[in-house]
Amino acid sequence: QVQLVESGGGLVQAGGSLRLSCAASGRTFSNYAWFRQAPGVDLEFVAANRWSGSSTYYADPVKGRFTISRDNAKNTVYLQMNSLKPEDTADYYCAANDQTFVTNNVYFKTASWYGYWGQGTQVTVSS
Repeated sequence: QVQLVESGGGLVQAGGSLRLSCAASGRTFSNYAWFRQAPGVDLEFVAANRWSGSSTYYADPVKGRFTISRDNAKNTVYLQMNSLKPEDTADYYCAANDQTFVTNNVYFKTASWYGYWGQGTQVTVSS
């Protein structure tokens, strides 16, 4: 059974940094994404990385602060989060799929498009 396992969450002060990791058990996926969910709020797209590794997508609130990257040799995707703000506080989830033929980039930002999900890691940013 394929698993995605996130790590790297924690408590950090505003302005600080964290790096989240998501390791896929035994395989590499074509596409990876990070979503987040704060208490009482719907699941929100954060960032995505396309199969070629050359295309990345970010939600407007995190552009310029977060970076998604991948290491296929380690079957791992990362989310480097800098200049963290209290509003970044949420549970962060890694998602993945094997789609290679994509007709519209909006799919990368759509949670239902991803078939594999991790269990989540909590990020808390104090003010």
